[in-house]
Parts: sequence; structure tokens; C-alpha cells
Amino acid sequence: MHTYDAQLALGAPEPLPDEVALDGAEEFQLTCCSTTVAWPHEPATVDYHATEGLSVRLWLSADGARVARLGAADGEPDASLRGTASDLVLVFYGRIPPETLEFKGDPRIFDQLAAWDPSA
Repeated sequence: MHTYDAQLALGAPEPLPDEVALDGAEEFQLTCCSTTVAWPHEPATVDYHATEGLSVRLWLSADGARVARLGAADGEPDASLRGTASDLVLVFYGRIPPETLEFKGDPRIFDQLAAWDPSA
């Protein structure tokens, strides 16, 4: 992210390298989104699909939030984002808006996620 931010400051940001972005997309979900703090809204599932092949699901419920790689039998999510791994990471860190990616489902869930602070 620091390299991207420096490039952005110079006016010429480049996408994150694929390997770094794929690792970053999954790591962000596992480290920043997984929690045992109760989700204060209706239970929901959110899928993130990287065009390079990674797909993860975020389950949100009264038990908190858990993340795992998406399986073929996991069913339809309540909302999803699809884009390059680089763009997903940039959305996760607030560098680009989620609207720049392919979106499906209930947009309120992303608003709720953005406003949720499980550490509070």
C-alpha cells in the first residue's frame, strides 16, 4: 500500500503486483474482518472474487465475522464484489470506491461494513 500511495502522490499509481495483491486480498479478510464481535445487523454473506482466481466469503452474524475461501456448494451471497486482486485490495484499504468494481446484491451491506467498528 505504501508504494501505491507514493505512486498516487506522484500522479502515476500502478496496480499492485498480482502475487502481492492475491495475498493481500485474502490476508485483509482474515486479519481485518474475522472477529467474534457480533455483527449488529441482519446476518449476511459477502463474496469477493479476484479475476485471477481467488474467491473468499465473509459470513456476518451474531457470532461475529468469519472468512474462508469460497467453495462451489456455498450458494449465492447477499452481496459480492468482483475485480482484479489489486482493485479488491485498494477497495479494502479505502483507496478506490467499491463502485469501481462489478457489484451484485444488496448495497446496504457494504455501507454497513464500512461503518462497522468491531473494536468499539
